[in-house]
Amino acid sequence: MKASILIANYNNDKYIDDCILSLKNQTYSDIEILFHDDGSNDNSLEVIKKYPNVIVLENKIKTEYGSLNQLNAFRKMSELSTGEILFFLDSDDYFHEAKIQNIIKEFKNSEKNQIIFDYPKIFENGKIYIKKNNFEIFKSYWSYIHPTSCISIRKVIADELFKTISAENYYNTWMDIRTNIYCRYLNKNYKILNEHLTIYRKSNTNISSNFKKFSKNWWNRRKEAHEYLSFFLKKNGINVNNNLDKKITNLICSFLNFNQK
Repeated sequence: MKASILIANYNNDKYIDDCILSLKNQTYSDIEILFHDDGSNDNSLEVIKKYPNVIVLENKIKTEYGSLNQLNAFRKMSELSTGEILFFLDSDDYFHEAKIQNIIKEFKNSEKNQIIFDYPKIFENGKIYIKKNNFEIFKSYWSYIHPTSCISIRKVIADELFKTISAENYYNTWMDIRTNIYCRYLNKNYKILNEHLTIYRKSNTNISSNFKKFSKNWWNRRKEAHEYLSFFLKKNGINVNNNLDKKITNLICSFLNFNQK
């Protein structure tokens, strides 16, 4: 069973070596690597082109919204990929050496599994640790959101996934949230593998640094996620009532935005 690793990159030249070497050192060998660069103005292309057998896509036309660029990057790579299983990977993250082998094993064990989520280890300030996710103020409408680099899917459902989760005007609703919502409410053929097989890098330059928990930006992004969820449910004819989470989020956002005018 062939695996295609799809890497989305923008200005992450200093992390690309870690990313690619983690794939070269995998215990599973039947893989191909696709790398999509969204018009980086650093040395990303110079770094990636030193590695043989990597398919490099250079995108010169992109939107001003990183979330849509990321979604388009993975869609383009999925169309060109030849593997049966697709692994999504942001270029500042990297994989545990046994990740591909373990995930492929789960897909082989059950044809029902169409999407598999694993968990991340956090790489921050030179240290790797496992973040406990026991505390979450709202668990009613989505639970833990697995990062994009923790998502693997069968290629046969890739077109369906991208068509279903694509929507304009939700610029802070990234692919990880969209895919988690897709699985929770629409495609039940997924499995959450209780293994930490992905190293998720946190730094002052990645998008998550702009959304510190319970900050104004965090609440506003949560509000938009609720708006995307409402759009998604309506689009797919799904009814979910008594969304207290959304009401509280809107109330808090109104208060925070009013006080900072």
